[in-house]
Amino acid sequence: MLAEATDRLLDRLDDVTRHFGAALDIGGRGVVAPALRARGIPTVTADLSWPMCAEDTGPAVCMDAEWLPFAPDSFDLVVACLSLHWINDLPGLLAQVRSILAPDGLFLACMPVLPTLADLRRALMDAEMAQRGGVSPRVSPFPGLRDCAGLLQRAGFALPVVDADVIHLSYRTPMGLLSDLRHGGETNALRERTRGLTHPALLAGALECLPVDEDGNLGQDLHMAIMTGWSPAPTQPQALRPGQFSVSLEDALRETP
Repeated sequence: MLAEATDRLLDRLDDVTRHFGAALDIGGRGVVAPALRARGIPTVTADLSWPMCAEDTGPAVCMDAEWLPFAPDSFDLVVACLSLHWINDLPGLLAQVRSILAPDGLFLACMPVLPTLADLRRALMDAEMAQRGGVSPRVSPFPGLRDCAGLLQRAGFALPVVDADVIHLSYRTPMGLLSDLRHGGETNALRERTRGLTHPALLAGALECLPVDEDGNLGQDLHMAIMTGWSPAPTQPQALRPGQFSVSLEDALRETP
């Protein structure tokens, strides 16, 4: 899943004509940095996990992604693939990313958005409500597509663009989904979560409610927001101010066949 998301994210670089001389990979888990280097882009990888950094073949920094220990204008490309949803202060991190980017540097990221894992979230809530009379958060919250666009604008990126992509996933059994989430490090990390072991009856009741297709397979699509934003620079295209247009919208629509 991470490899597929990385391929789709870095495909966006094919539409960019400029050369990148220094890139930062935030939380790429051994997949993003090698893919960037294969494109000829010198890349520093950053991860909270020391073993993950130790396995990297290039420069690596073991750090908390909440705090970027880099000077302003250090990179002209920053990439974050499926790692931003673990950040507590996402607006603060994006402001730091814009700071470490050189003028006209590119920020490229993807993150899960709604309705990812909506069926699992609903099934767990219904099962817990039926058995315990209340619910606790068991699936991390995800933003919507519009939220991601607002985050880029709030952080001061120029030419922000957010669009949607979907990776279609299918599992033969519900336990296959849970195993995939655990092996991918995507288990529940919410502070307000229930600390005790989940009762087998609660889990069984939830998994029985998950919808399956005609072949008995469980589909759980990963909905992603693909985010691109540029560090402001005087050389970038600038939007015209009101009244500066040479052709009115009315005339342009009238001439459309």
